[in-house]
Amino acid sequence: MSTPKAALEGIRVIDMSRVFAAPVGAQILGDLGADVIKVERPGVGDDGRGYGFSWVPGKDGIETRHSSFFTVSNRNKRSITLNHSRPEGQAILRDLVKNADVLIENYKVGDLKRFGLDYESLRAINPGLIYCSVTGFGQTGPMAALPGYDGLFQATGGMMAVTGIPEGQPGSGPLKTGPSLVDFVTGHNTALAILGALMHRTRSGEGQYIDIALLDSSVAMVSHIMQDYLISGNAPPRLGNGGNGGGPADLIHCADGIIYLTAGTDEHWRRLTVLMDQPELNDDPRFDSNLKRGKTNRAELMAIINDWSGRFPTLEVQAMLDGAGIPAARYNELADVWEDPQVQHRGLKATTPHAWAESGSVDLIASPLAKMSASPATIRMAPPMLGEHTDAILSELGYDEAQVAALRDAKVV
Repeated sequence: MSTPKAALEGIRVIDMSRVFAAPVGAQILGDLGADVIKVERPGVGDDGRGYGFSWVPGKDGIETRHSSFFTVSNRNKRSITLNHSRPEGQAILRDLVKNADVLIENYKVGDLKRFGLDYESLRAINPGLIYCSVTGFGQTGPMAALPGYDGLFQATGGMMAVTGIPEGQPGSGPLKTGPSLVDFVTGHNTALAILGALMHRTRSGEGQYIDIALLDSSVAMVSHIMQDYLISGNAPPRLGNGGNGGGPADLIHCADGIIYLTAGTDEHWRRLTVLMDQPELNDDPRFDSNLKRGKTNRAELMAIINDWSGRFPTLEVQAMLDGAGIPAARYNELADVWEDPQVQHRGLKATTPHAWAESGSVDLIASPLAKMSASPATIRMAPPMLGEHTDAILSELGYDEAQVAALRDAKVV
């Protein structure tokens, strides 16, 4: 069987981004086959190399500087160190841009223009260039110049307003999600916009400028709950672990563990009442609509369900719910996720060779795009060491060993 051709094979991406959101977008393009060249500051590198709680141990005492943040967002990239504030560094970047398809950056608004590395300057070199800027608040507006990180936009965009324990209960109030979800979604929006721009260029021959903002993504992420507010003018209450659609939908407690239940349709609810040997609840006026089951009388109903589920062990409750065709899933701690048989079947842990890691490999999270039948996303390279590919990339641009050595001595690379 022939090896599937990558969707973005032949596409070159210059990744001048740092930390998380924009690097995630560049990584998605790399997973789809693009040649992603990550441009990092000499001796310092991507700020994300220092973020997170854990680092990949290096062999022979080497500091990989592969933090969890960096490792999860920088595979399938080659790293070149480059000081773009120096004229020699700017010249190298322009050489890279000549044959590039995409440039991604997340510097402050107007920052790269000081060095002649803004879109208007670089499109003069390469009219087909797709130039994507990722910032907190966007390129225009009264807050455009301000820096911004994920938590700010969970607060500003409405995500925290609808996340957390319901009012009136202990610990109620706004709550940030555990992962940096605004960053993560913004990274995906970055990749989507670039893919759209590549398709547009295929049809028209035109490059374009893309303005991606964490703020925009954060507001869009509130999705149907925000739409509910736009329709009604009323802010829906926080529901804790409750579902946002049909009910009952929430965590239920068993004798030895927790399950998430979503009996989200009238038929699912009817089946659940039969399973609990309480069929009369199906016609009970307290619970005879999704609104009542999921919102107004939710707490009363969940107490009834938990009284039933608490009599049985988790595996038995799960088996009963599965047998009745009622959607439910066991709650997993992080360690449990990787023992889940469906997770294992889907191959979601991607053990990848890593020449500088103590173990010789690193466990990565597989791309959700890996199941495309003709052009699946793949992991071809572990995240790069700082400047690991500097010499090779400069050689591709025509620099000889003496020139590279001089650039290194001058701290340009």
